[in-house]
Amino acid sequence: MRTDARRHHDPQVRGFASDNYAGAHPEVLAALALANGGHQVAYGEDDYTGHLQRVMHSHFGATAEAFPVFNGTGANVVALQALTDRWGAVICAESAHINVDEGGAPERMGGLKLLGVPTPDGKLTPDLIDRQAYGWDDEHRAMPQVVSITQNTELGTVYTPDEIRAICDHAHERGMKVHLDGARIANAAASLDVPMRTFTNTVGVDVLSFGGTKNGALFGEAVVVLNPDAVRAMKHLRKLSMQLASKMRFVSVQLEALLARDLWLRNARHANAMAQRLAEGVRAIDGVRILYPVQANAVFARLPHAVSERLQKRFRFYFWDEAAGDVRWMCAFDTGEDDVDAFVQALKEEMAR
Repeated sequence: MRTDARRHHDPQVRGFASDNYAGAHPEVLAALALANGGHQVAYGEDDYTGHLQRVMHSHFGATAEAFPVFNGTGANVVALQALTDRWGAVICAESAHINVDEGGAPERMGGLKLLGVPTPDGKLTPDLIDRQAYGWDDEHRAMPQVVSITQNTELGTVYTPDEIRAICDHAHERGMKVHLDGARIANAAASLDVPMRTFTNTVGVDVLSFGGTKNGALFGEAVVVLNPDAVRAMKHLRKLSMQLASKMRFVSVQLEALLARDLWLRNARHANAMAQRLAEGVRAIDGVRILYPVQANAVFARLPHAVSERLQKRFRFYFWDEAAGDVRWMCAFDTGEDDVDAFVQALKEEMAR
């Protein structure tokens, strides 16, 4: 029986739960259509993946090599496996995505130990790293081999290039490597108003998980090796971790569409600007407190629990710490000024009840 395709949602509805809720950018969809048709060699030997390498060089230098993967968790697991031995451990913030939101995949699938450090704002420092950077000769303890940071962080804060340089220098002096989870790297670059290389390969980051999905891609991320001497067997680990796409051209062309010109930056700047607009709107409401500096496309706030529950019936968003009444509001490349203003007005109404 023939079934006609139908739209199952209202395309005018916007939420503030996650930038993953947004669809794909029209320019990305156009690129996918361009890559379709005809035959291209599978498993990364296609023309689009080849051109993506040259695009990555323009952003991260001539030694950078991109390994497209399906998703962010896959990128992180593959990257961390490539940087560690079987007895290795990874130092990260307790709030890190790899520690909180990846279902234990780095430990269960990657076979490595995460050593979490409490942070006030999601950012590691050399002093905080040293809380876990010890015991390399202790056979009873997993060996710290990698420092993993997130840019921008899970709390919406952004590392400066100097802060990342200090982390890289500190880690390398102790024989450790540095991984950067860049699920929202575009938002960080837009916030800092600097090229992405300024806070990655230029300051000593060894491997980057490059995010595309949150910035307008349909699906797909990449592990970008910035320091070839820091990793081993990347292509084998990608396959072993079930992250090798047979029709890789459809992952690569999306990243190319974002990076070849300035789409990545336009999308990120817009999302960041909407978060600033949202923060300015809610700051004026009595009883709402913004918890962290709004430096990218996230706003974290504390407000009465009952108000959040009522507001969630009008706009989708998540509790960050439900017991404390903390919530997270995310803006995306397609969040509009009217969407933000409508949300702020709804929040005012619910706070007044």
